[in-house]
Amino acid sequence: MKNYSLYKIIILLVTAIAINGCTEAYPLVTNRFEDVLIVEANFTNELKKQEVKLTKSARFEDDDYLPESGAEVFISDDAGNKYNFSEDSDRYVSDIEFQAVPNVKYQLHINTKDGRSFASSPEMLTTITPMQSVVATIEQKDDINGVGIRVNSFDPTATSTYYRFEYEETYKVVAPKWLPIKLVWNGGPTFESNSADTKTCYGSNKSIGFMLLNTNKLKEDRVDYRIRFISDQDYIITHRYSILVRQYVESLAAYSYYNTLNKTAVSGGTITSPLQPGLLLGNLKSTNGNAKISGYFDVCSVSTERIYFNWEDLFPGKFPPPYAVDCTQFCYAEEPNNPVPCTHCCSYMEDLPLGKITYFSGDGNSNLKTFWVDAPCGDCTKIASNIKPPFWVD
Repeated sequence: MKNYSLYKIIILLVTAIAINGCTEAYPLVTNRFEDVLIVEANFTNELKKQEVKLTKSARFEDDDYLPESGAEVFISDDAGNKYNFSEDSDRYVSDIEFQAVPNVKYQLHINTKDGRSFASSPEMLTTITPMQSVVATIEQKDDINGVGIRVNSFDPTATSTYYRFEYEETYKVVAPKWLPIKLVWNGGPTFESNSADTKTCYGSNKSIGFMLLNTNKLKEDRVDYRIRFISDQDYIITHRYSILVRQYVESLAAYSYYNTLNKTAVSGGTITSPLQPGLLLGNLKSTNGNAKISGYFDVCSVSTERIYFNWEDLFPGKFPPPYAVDCTQFCYAEEPNNPVPCTHCCSYMEDLPLGKITYFSGDGNSNLKTFWVDAPCGDCTKIASNIKPPFWVD
C-alpha cells in the first residue's frame, strides 16, 4: 500500500465531500484521471532552507510516484522579495536560508517545464505560540498501561486555535543474546569474532497522518494534547527513548484542508485509495489555463521540542518489556528438524536446518556451550540501524 502523505493523492472519480464542523470546506471535484500536479509546501518561521515537494498524480495501480522535475519554483512576498528554489533529488530547496515573518504576505509560484504556471493565494504567518513542555507520564489507554507523551502550550491572545502535530521517535535497541563469538557458514561451520556493531542499534518511526486540535470550544486557547501512547509492553521503551515533537499553528483554511484529508482517509481507507478518489482543492490554482493542481502552500509557525527518558525513569524496579522477537534459546542435539528450548549444553550437528533458526552464539571457551536464536536476538542490525543519530544523548 502506498504511504499516507499529502503529496500522494490519486486523482479519480469522486462526489463532493463537505467538512463537518468546519467553517470552511474544500470540495472534492469529480474528475477523470489526468495529469495533476501535487504540491507539499510547509513554509515556517524557522530560519533554514525551505523545501517544496512536487509530484505527478498517479493511478492506483502505479507502483511509484514520479517527481515533477525541471520546474521553476520561487516564493515572493509583498515587500518585493523573491526567494528562488533549486531542484535537489525529489524536491526543491531554497537557494538561501530564510523564514516567514509576521505581517508579510507570501505566495508560492510554480512554472513547469511544459509551460503550466501556478500560484498560491497570498498567505501570512500564523500566531507564534511556543510549546511550554512535552512530558512523558504513566497513563492508561483502553485499559492498557503505558506511557503518554503530552504536549502543553498556551496562547493568552486566543488567536492560535488551530494546531497540527508531528513527531519523530528514536529508541535504543540492545540485542539481548549478543555474544563475542558467532558461527558463520562457509561450506561448513566457522567460529568468528562477533562485531560489537551488532550489539547496540537505534530504531526510529515518524507519525502518520495529520494530528489536529481545535481549541475553539475550550474556555481558553490551552493545549494539553496526547501526541503518543506507548504500551508498557512495547520493546521500544526497554532502554532509552526520545521523541521530537513539532507543533504547528495553522490558519482555519489550512486546518480545514488537513481535516478533509483525515476524513477522506477514514472513509476510504487511505487518501491514496480508489475507494475515496478525487481532486482536493487547496489554495493553489493555475494562472495560465485550466491545468489541475492539488496540495497546499502552508505558511505556519512551528515550535519543536525533544525529550528523552529511560525505562527506569518511569518504571523503577519493574521488569522491562519483551524484546521485538522471541529470543528463546534452541538446541538441535536430538532431532535436528525439531528444535526444542535448551535445557542443557547443546552440540552442533552438521545436518542442522540453517533456514529455521538463523543466529548462533557461544561463550568462546574450550568447552563451547552452543545455542541457536533468531537473528535479531544476537544482531540488532536485523531490525534497526547501528548508526548512532547525531542528536542522541545517553
